[in-house]
Amino acid sequence: MTPENAPPATEPNAREVVLAARNVAKSYGSVHALKGVNFDIHRGQVTTLFGENGAGKSTLMKILSGVIQPSTGEIILDGQPVSFANANDARDRGISIIHQELSLAPNMSVRDNIFMGREIIGATGVDFAEEERQVRRLLTELEEDIDPLTPVEELRLGQQQIVEIARALSVDSRILIMDEPTSALSASEVEVLFKVIRDLTAKGVSIVYISHHLEEALTITDHAVVLRDGNMTAYAPRAEIDLEWIVRNMVGENYDLGSPPDSDQGEVALSIRNLSVPDPAGFKLVDRLSLDVRAGEIVCIYGLMGAGRTELLETCAGRLRASAGEIVLEGREVSSLSIAERIARGLALVPEDRQRDGLVQTMSVGQNLSLASIARFTKGFITQRGAEKRLIADTIREVTVKTSGGSAAIGSLSGGNQQKVVIGKILATRPRVIMLDEPSRGIDIGAKAEVFRLLAEGARQGLAVLYSTSEVSECLSIAHRIIVMHKGRITAEFDSTVTKEQIMAASGESVAA
Repeated sequence: MTPENAPPATEPNAREVVLAARNVAKSYGSVHALKGVNFDIHRGQVTTLFGENGAGKSTLMKILSGVIQPSTGEIILDGQPVSFANANDARDRGISIIHQELSLAPNMSVRDNIFMGREIIGATGVDFAEEERQVRRLLTELEEDIDPLTPVEELRLGQQQIVEIARALSVDSRILIMDEPTSALSASEVEVLFKVIRDLTAKGVSIVYISHHLEEALTITDHAVVLRDGNMTAYAPRAEIDLEWIVRNMVGENYDLGSPPDSDQGEVALSIRNLSVPDPAGFKLVDRLSLDVRAGEIVCIYGLMGAGRTELLETCAGRLRASAGEIVLEGREVSSLSIAERIARGLALVPEDRQRDGLVQTMSVGQNLSLASIARFTKGFITQRGAEKRLIADTIREVTVKTSGGSAAIGSLSGGNQQKVVIGKILATRPRVIMLDEPSRGIDIGAKAEVFRLLAEGARQGLAVLYSTSEVSECLSIAHRIIVMHKGRITAEFDSTVTKEQIMAASGESVAA
């Protein structure tokens, strides 16, 4: 269905449509973030919103959830026009949202995060026992074994996302907006979430689902809305759409993530020997692992959440300390070096959590891009601003960051463009070995293709790439060699001819028939 024959601007049938957007537009000065969007959200169904970063998805979700108000147009709830004063007003009317960027308080417990601002009051004050009982029920439903009293900062990123989802489920919502809810989840955790979604829709709850994982989203979609540059380019029921339809309407062309690049592989650039990394309890997060990566080679590390991928990369980058083993960069041992010294030698990491580890929110886009390379432009206490500005402009162009310029606030960018800034910052250091931990989290298919292009071009120029992901399709699209990890150890090694089923089986993951 094209925008011309999208839902008409009339009141929806309240028996079928719980919420509708009618000619919704949002402008910020001369910038038009949304341009007359129309679509319906059906009771007990999943409406999936597709679009590249900057297409207007987040703006539309903020309007539907009461965070911001539209400039023109209206939202119709149960057949009546409504105007939400704020997010609390929308939540009181049954609309909740799970944000892409986690909004948990790290120093508070799981229980306190879930009931923050909605405490259960008993005869003598807050009924912590009842809150804990409800949290355990929610986590059991999500098949996650987390102690409700655990501080959130002690959880891995995927577990934090589960807590964010549990918090949204703790509110009896009629409409639940999920913005990239699976971006940090393992395949098995995604399956559990989809089961929960099916249970919710069976009870009449409506889901608005946003995801850059197109094939994944297609498995649960009932209706699809596609946005491009603030315009709705397509709206259709599931029976009328496929992957090609989504991509064509998102970007105006078909994207092919390609195959491993042709490159001349040289000498070993990074050598990891018998590396072990303990957790505070003494268990091994990485267990006597050995791995070589050659210049010009892209090695993909695949594994489920908790396999040890993140800990391996963070140890190589200097963020964690190993209890045994060696890390050798181009023939020189670097285990005793600081993070900055490793970056200066040419070993750099794009971290998994861009908000916590990759960006400084109080700095501009340009300051974030040049931060890791600032020593190149500084003599004594004087920074060569001209050279810094050239690096910023070159990097923005090379990694295709959608921004008004280097002086723009980093918080003004979409999640995908923020990720491009993190990748650009690392590439600007001129690394010999680049490590990337889940770099496609929150990145649309067009941006992903651009990242793959950058890495392929780097490999052709002799860059060694160590790429960690929980997406099998990424390994098959970019890697010369695929390493599978499970419980801190390498369980299999494949070349690019491997099948998806072989990779998943080696990771300990069940393969659907």
